[in-house]
Amino acid sequence: MAGAGWAPPHLEDFILTERLGSGTYATVFKAYRKKNAREVVAIKCVSKKTLNKASVENLLTEIEILKTIRHPHIVELKDFQWDKEHIFLIMEFCAGGDLSRFIHARRILPEKVARIFLQQLACALKFLHDKNISHLDLKPQNILLSSLYKPHLKLADFGFAQHMSPWDEKHVLRGSPLYMAPEMVCSRQYDARVDLWSVGVILYEALFGRPPFASKSFAELEDKIRSNQPIELPSRPRLSSECRDLLQRLLKRDPQERISFKEFFSHPFVDMEHMPSAESLDKATSLVTEAVKKDQDGDFSAALSLYSKALEYFVPALRYEVDARRKEAIRAKVSQYISRAEQLKVMVTSNNKTLLQQGRPARDILKEMSKNKPRLYAALEVADAAVAKEEEGGDDGETLDLYQQSLGELLLMLAAEPTGRRRELLHAEIQTLMGRAEYLKEQIKMKESQWEAEDKEGLSDSVRTSCTLQ
Repeated sequence: MAGAGWAPPHLEDFILTERLGSGTYATVFKAYRKKNAREVVAIKCVSKKTLNKASVENLLTEIEILKTIRHPHIVELKDFQWDKEHIFLIMEFCAGGDLSRFIHARRILPEKVARIFLQQLACALKFLHDKNISHLDLKPQNILLSSLYKPHLKLADFGFAQHMSPWDEKHVLRGSPLYMAPEMVCSRQYDARVDLWSVGVILYEALFGRPPFASKSFAELEDKIRSNQPIELPSRPRLSSECRDLLQRLLKRDPQERISFKEFFSHPFVDMEHMPSAESLDKATSLVTEAVKKDQDGDFSAALSLYSKALEYFVPALRYEVDARRKEAIRAKVSQYISRAEQLKVMVTSNNKTLLQQGRPARDILKEMSKNKPRLYAALEVADAAVAKEEEGGDDGETLDLYQQSLGELLLMLAAEPTGRRRELLHAEIQTLMGRAEYLKEQIKMKESQWEAEDKEGLSDSVRTSCTLQ
């Protein structure tokens, strides 16, 4: 509640209650609308006495931007009013508090939960980016959660936001040092890519429990910001290769080396295509219809691939659906498709093993022809190890790593190989191994989708589990 002896400002039509937080020039209160079934809102109160020219500009920018924006992952500005002493921004109320509090209460977030929040943040940023709007103050404190049960992320606080073209350069220091891109501090010249750095810092903090430049003093913080040392990712907790890749590309000190917005939105870890949405179920249904047709036609390999792809949309469709009966109906269908996919997997794997064994003599001939090329021979040995591991039913992730390691070398060898029989054999071998690697990738994705589809509460389960850590 607001401090003892300290009354919140008076605003007609609203009852202002507890203080939710305060910033440089504003205090935010929880409030109830006296009419309209006592709607709950958040009211940002700005004292006119505290306003200098810069803060007036910030406030006008915030009002201008929020008035024109309606997006499920951006806090809605419902209205704004003023009196002699204050300006009031009447905002959507987010009962889950901010992301900073959410992370600190749980110490770290599981990668699965962090990814869902990242997808929602990326969705908001894509919407802003398409309108040439940069936030410029992205940090966990400015990211609110709709509730603590099945939270939806809502981007807030547009006081520093700017309409920026890609070629704009600004010279004003904005934002919070822990989350600021190095170019904002070091050169005071920057563009929209500073938001991507901040996204990297937020993701890093969610996964590791502290931002990369966490410091005991401002001097130490400034040294870390100005350093040329690349950002190193802790080895624990263990992250997926896609997650590590995205973090490393977001946290490039040089904005020219940093991932672009286009690359960020299409990155496999962000995977906006498969985030829960109203279209998820339609996409899943369309793929399943194709899968059933291929299955009936006897094209089992294609059917398995389509069932696997459909599952990647069914899981977000389950997360998006709020009606309990519809959710249960979807889940029952998904169980049937998973069961059929498992049967097909056995049939297709059996056929592929036969093909792999038939391909072995060609690989043996190629190895005989490559004894004078140690590097090529070694890459073929790794390919042999991958095939052997797959036939034994070993760990799919490790097997895929071996295939990819082998293919990386073999493709380099192919580029340098002169025309002739060995090149023909090498080309054919690479195609076989690529097919196996792609098949394995689909199997890994299908297993992940199956596990997620069977996880009845999705994100809320993860959130509830992490709550027990408090």
